[in-house]
Amino acid sequence: MNLKPMLNAYPDSLGGTLGDIVTLLGRKELKELFGSFYILPSLYHSDLDRGFSVIDYDINEELATQDDLKRLKQLGIDLKLDFILNHASAQSPQFKDLVEKGNASEYKNFFIDWNAFWEGYGSMTEDGYIQPDEIYIKDMFFRKPGLPILMVRFPDGTKRPYWNTFYQEEHYPQYLGQMDLNIQSPKVWAFYRETLAKIASYGAGIVRLDAFAYAPKAPGRKNFLNEPETWELLEQIRMYAEPYDLALLPEIHAAYEEHIYQTIAEKGYMTYDFFLPGLIIDAIENKRSRYLAEWAQELIDKKIQTVNMLGCHDGIPMLDLQGLLPEEDIQKLITLIVDRGGMVKNLHGQKHVYYQVNATYFSALGESERKLLLARAIQLFMPGKPQIWYLDLFAGKNDHEAVKRAGEGGHKEINRTNLTGVQIEQALQTEVVQKQLELLRFRSTCKAFTEDADIQVQADNQKLMIRWSNPVTDAQLDVDFATGNYRIS
Repeated sequence: MNLKPMLNAYPDSLGGTLGDIVTLLGRKELKELFGSFYILPSLYHSDLDRGFSVIDYDINEELATQDDLKRLKQLGIDLKLDFILNHASAQSPQFKDLVEKGNASEYKNFFIDWNAFWEGYGSMTEDGYIQPDEIYIKDMFFRKPGLPILMVRFPDGTKRPYWNTFYQEEHYPQYLGQMDLNIQSPKVWAFYRETLAKIASYGAGIVRLDAFAYAPKAPGRKNFLNEPETWELLEQIRMYAEPYDLALLPEIHAAYEEHIYQTIAEKGYMTYDFFLPGLIIDAIENKRSRYLAEWAQELIDKKIQTVNMLGCHDGIPMLDLQGLLPEEDIQKLITLIVDRGGMVKNLHGQKHVYYQVNATYFSALGESERKLLLARAIQLFMPGKPQIWYLDLFAGKNDHEAVKRAGEGGHKEINRTNLTGVQIEQALQTEVVQKQLELLRFRSTCKAFTEDADIQVQADNQKLMIRWSNPVTDAQLDVDFATGNYRIS
């Protein structure tokens, strides 16, 4: 696998279009720094959730062109692109056909008819949907209050409930929402196969599988990571992906103590290192190497292939740290980041059950340039492929005005500020950006960072050493958390 750093951004994050980003990546300051680019799914036609409600997987010509993708390839940059397995937009051709034709639609079974799914497992309500018996839903994992349904009006005037795990807004006859796909339908599997072929044609090397754990469903189950059905789903997707040489990256948040990351790795997939962002802040703020070093050693010992990060389009993960950091230390981290302007995302509407904290990584570190550079150096030496959130690279600060503009549920906008060309030029003149670019150039060009490298970790209270070695060369990072200094040799 290409272990060079991977840029992460929306198509309109840096300058306004994907073409602007490609031009930026071709400039001498950034040329050859990145081997990959994770373009978020507003690259496709989408409506809600800034790209994650996909209408279709064709290129959104308002933000990107096929020529932009060709130019990325010419720069030697492969792509990581999203494929959302669990749902499609209510504005997708398939769902619009269902709304228009009702029972006559060829896509009637493409989505999950709630009443057909729960028939025999509950009672019909006056509102026309089955209320499942408590025994069948008591363990079910909900992403929002109430039952996950959208009432769909058919042409004959009848209403039919369809499964809708995530966002929804009802504006009949134009529905907005992310409608769950019925993986029992052959048409869904044909759609999966066709989509993977399309994503591969764009130049993808990695496909991030979003919301895959929600796709397999059965009455009386948690309906999140149902086993063994979830793994059977992934294996079938892998078979579809193999002819295109696509590496699959299943995306899932779960507590460390559940060891789902390990199961994913054991089954031969790459996995996200959602633990690293919190561990690095813990190490820097508490001036200790223990937990960070233990995690690095586990990755090495278990040969886990990861994509790691500091910030990303979501928040800084906290749920994931359960079982890895002491509970009181997780709570202290949350308090610290919130005190620095971050916003807590509670777990699916449940108060006091934390999930993540929304903040830029720079603001989470108290907007200390020194700490940001230390965090970046550590990330680049950790096992795995480093993913670089564009706003971290430009030392972006919490954007509370964007949160206000977005209104209710707009907390994620705190870390999604689009930068203009002028802002980019100004940032490129700053020391914190220039030093990050130097670190990235070292990581990208040093021949020590290979898949067959021997990685060694040593820790002693407030000190940490990570060394990559192969027959060609070595690269070593020494960190002193007591002083906040680091040295690369």
